[in-house]
Amino acid sequence: MTTETPDLFDMPEPAAGLPKPAQAAPSIAGTATTASPTTPTQAGEDLPPPPAPPAEPEPEPEDDATLALDRYAERAYLAYAMSVVKSRALPQVEDGMKPVQRRILYAMNQMRLSSTSKHVKSARVVGDVIGKYHPHGDTSVYDAMVRVAQDFSLRYPLVDGQGNFGSRDGDSAAAMRYTECRLTPIAELLLAEIDRGTVDFIPNYDGAFEEPQLLPARLPFVLLNGASGIAVGMATEIPPHNLREVAEATCYLIRHPESTLEDVLGIIPGPDFPGGGQLISAPEAIRDAYAGGRGSLRLRARWKIEELARGQWRAIVEELPHGVSAAGVLSEIETLTNPQPRAGKKEISQEQKNLKQLVLGVLDTVRDESSDKAPVRIVLEPKSSRQNRDEFMAVLLAHTSLETSASVNMTMIGRDGRPQQKNLVQILREWIDFRYVTVERRTRHRLDEVDRRIHILEGRMIAFLHIEDVIRVIRESDEPKPALIAAFGLSDIQAEDILEIRLRQLARLEGFRIEKELADLRDERTGLQHLLDSRAAMTKLILKEINDDAKKYGDDRRTLVEAVAAVAPAEISVADEPLTVIVSKNGWVRARQGHGIDAAAIGYKAGDFAFAVIETRTTWPLIVVDSNGRAYTVKVADLPGGRGDGTPITTLVEFQDGAKLAQVVSDEPAAMYLFSNSGGYGFLCSIADASSRQRAGKAFMSLEKGEKALAPAKAFGNWIAAASENGRLLVFPRPEMKTQSGGRGVIVMALDEGEALAAVAVPADDAVLSVEGTGRGGKAVTIELKPAQREPLRHRRARKGAPLTPRVKPERMR
Repeated sequence: MTTETPDLFDMPEPAAGLPKPAQAAPSIAGTATTASPTTPTQAGEDLPPPPAPPAEPEPEPEDDATLALDRYAERAYLAYAMSVVKSRALPQVEDGMKPVQRRILYAMNQMRLSSTSKHVKSARVVGDVIGKYHPHGDTSVYDAMVRVAQDFSLRYPLVDGQGNFGSRDGDSAAAMRYTECRLTPIAELLLAEIDRGTVDFIPNYDGAFEEPQLLPARLPFVLLNGASGIAVGMATEIPPHNLREVAEATCYLIRHPESTLEDVLGIIPGPDFPGGGQLISAPEAIRDAYAGGRGSLRLRARWKIEELARGQWRAIVEELPHGVSAAGVLSEIETLTNPQPRAGKKEISQEQKNLKQLVLGVLDTVRDESSDKAPVRIVLEPKSSRQNRDEFMAVLLAHTSLETSASVNMTMIGRDGRPQQKNLVQILREWIDFRYVTVERRTRHRLDEVDRRIHILEGRMIAFLHIEDVIRVIRESDEPKPALIAAFGLSDIQAEDILEIRLRQLARLEGFRIEKELADLRDERTGLQHLLDSRAAMTKLILKEINDDAKKYGDDRRTLVEAVAAVAPAEISVADEPLTVIVSKNGWVRARQGHGIDAAAIGYKAGDFAFAVIETRTTWPLIVVDSNGRAYTVKVADLPGGRGDGTPITTLVEFQDGAKLAQVVSDEPAAMYLFSNSGGYGFLCSIADASSRQRAGKAFMSLEKGEKALAPAKAFGNWIAAASENGRLLVFPRPEMKTQSGGRGVIVMALDEGEALAAVAVPADDAVLSVEGTGRGGKAVTIELKPAQREPLRHRRARKGAPLTPRVKPERMR
């Protein structure tokens, strides 16, 4: 008997969560191999087995009574999140339905509320749904029913509502006891095959009934009607599409499985919203949205110009972007022309004044003439007939919802049961797979029915041909069923059927009917089996059904897909003129025309004085940095002019957490500045990256407690100068400083304990650097350093630098 050393790398790892076995076994095996491997051991001598590792105690099962609070919260939250994702918010890729919508349609189908039946009370349907299938409140069910009945919400409504089911202006539907409903004809595409074995059924919430897991959709309804929902950690916003286009694209993808997104977009140019409108996004933006399943599309209203007498004209808006109402547009125009002070303010801002002046300068009258004949008709009359028509509409498009954005987020539950963001081709391919499975199940279900019927008819034919013997066997036998089976070789089902038939079915004419039905069923069985055996035959059938449905239910596209050269400007265009911004220490800001204003001649309120006088231009932004490091952006053109004291800067921006004005800067967006703090950190950043569109600003500079933002320094040259409050100066190469859009930055200058950075500058390579500060006896001192004089002060970034001569406490550098 020979023994071999076990390879420790081949030993199995212990299960996760369990300790590794003790190391005694390898040491014993190692002792046994000290002799030559070829030397046999004595007869009958065996090595002792390695000791087994100590058994670990079985972990006690967790239950809600003994579970730790964090584990219990995690388990409960995950269960809730999965319930919301899969049972409420997201549609299925197969039928495009959420569970509540699926239950409503199935319940109505079970109640025989087809498109040709009589309308019934909505409350009756809601009661049936919550009583049998949906374990939630009646409000959630009725709200879902109302939405699938609104022709302005769904491209192809599935419920035919009678009564007040709401309006596009936001009016809510009447109570369910006042409205009536039934299914629309197109709902047959979802329900027509429900009883043909096409989908699985599961028990309802209490096990008393069964409901379908999916509906056997004959077309990809997830694209036709789209979906909108918010789950836990994810959301969906699928736009609707045109039925004919989707059907054609599906057929094309079936015929050409290797088709690309570009091939499909050649058939489906974009969404088709129920209210029409115009999709003005560039083709690249549309493609990106469909390629990744996420994006934003730009929508615009459609209007026409009506010519009136004596050269007058007016604009008529006939179609609005999806989700926009006529009442909403009129409300926005009212807000622009009659603005109200914002919360906590006594008067309207300068921006509101400018917008009011702009809109009233072009618009004279607006009214809503929508009616039953014209669902949308907004009349816009210009101030003057000589006004440019395109400019007139551009102002309204820029500042109202006549032009808006629609988000695309095609998140849904896929064929694998997992929520995922899918692209257009992936959605169509998954639905095509589902359709093949559905048609196969439908075919097998019908084949089973045909086989059962053929089997019964064959038994009846035997009975018909041997009717006298059948009657004799039945008459003479105490147990006729076994006797029939024995005498004629019938099956149990055939014998039971013969015993159940009526005497009238023994007529001579019945024999011909049986023969004809048998022949028809055998032909049908051959065709069904051919479908199951031939993929090409099944493909041909699916294509025919899709084309037939498209011809029956398809309609023309409503949304015009046409990109525009330029989107309507979102801002008021202003002339590019020189301007001087004046900011006081107490935070009052104003502007004066031109440059070269004498700073000594500028007046301020009593007790106030100059903080910054900046020469800028009307098209450049003003960046405001507060004491917490947040950055705010003010349009220079919105600043009050004249020779008054201006307006508090707090009326233009909303300082957060009691912050105060710290620094201001204005320049062209591409200009680079060095932003630093007294703690010795800083970074390079452009004016554009420091800008924010929010009145509440954005987090910009990370400041520690006690630190303050220093005056931004424009990056003129290739060297950076930093001065500490103890009179030291450091000059280092600009490339060593990091460029970023905000944050803490990197160390600019090394500081002693309790020391602060006083000022920074990025002078031009050939410019004189001026250091201004306080010298001995509190006297103002200015030190001018030419490029050659700065040479001894040059070092690497984050060094302490060298003392200035004469001694000075720096306050600013120019």
